[in-house]
Amino acid sequence: MIRTINAGQITELTASLFLTANTYLPPDIGIALECAAETEHNTASRTALEVIVENFKFAAASGLPICQDCGMAVVFAAIGQDVHITGGLFEDAVNAGVRKAYYDGKLRCSVVRDPLRRVNTDDNTPAVIYTKLVEGTNIKLTAAPKGFGSENMSASRMFNPTDTREVIEDWMAGVVNTAGSKPCPPIIIGAALGGTLDACAVAAKKALLRPIDTPNVDVFYAEMERNVLRKVNAIGIGAQGFGGRYTALGVNIDALPTHIAGLPAVVNISCHVTRHAVGVI
Repeated sequence: MIRTINAGQITELTASLFLTANTYLPPDIGIALECAAETEHNTASRTALEVIVENFKFAAASGLPICQDCGMAVVFAAIGQDVHITGGLFEDAVNAGVRKAYYDGKLRCSVVRDPLRRVNTDDNTPAVIYTKLVEGTNIKLTAAPKGFGSENMSASRMFNPTDTREVIEDWMAGVVNTAGSKPCPPIIIGAALGGTLDACAVAAKKALLRPIDTPNVDVFYAEMERNVLRKVNAIGIGAQGFGGRYTALGVNIDALPTHIAGLPAVVNISCHVTRHAVGVI
């Protein structure tokens, strides 16, 4: 059976998801922030965490954005191979939804058409869209607006295949140490190993979508996640750079098959406003 989905449905869902993502923090992150605020011993950092908690609760109650940087629109799409889209192209429909969300929600538009000439597109398009064909007759969209205070602090490195897990863990912690307070900590860390450089970068960004209270199903990488989180929090940058226990709230690491001669690694840093929303047509 082939299912027909109109491009207008994709536009409406995209718009709804970006409005939701910019207004409501995912529950796992909200809970982690509340716990951090209750257990932080550093007075300045605890105050900062309390303000952060107050802010995301106010955003949800008022329908206002959690952060003034409403992000570059990133979309992960899982498209059933038995879907037939009518009424327009898929990417055009997604961009129309982004345009609608940022206009209707009065969200800040931060996208420039060209990286050197820097002219704003005035509607936060085009979105960065990653598509994957899957079984079935549905379209699943994940909207993940990404602010650039944290994106700017991300890093990649091509390791030697003989480098150890500990060496890579220390490098990941070093990326955070170099970033300092710039990515608006406490941060979430999405990381990936393997693939090619570009595939690794996409996987690291997608790792940010996994709930921070859900470790990697592979115990080897789950242990690595715990190790990196411990090393990062031992740095002592703390909330908003004031010091204390919580430089990071979570670390998600995913691994991809790769070439025998390579070991790509990417760290994608996200601030405590790690926004995303999921919907299905």
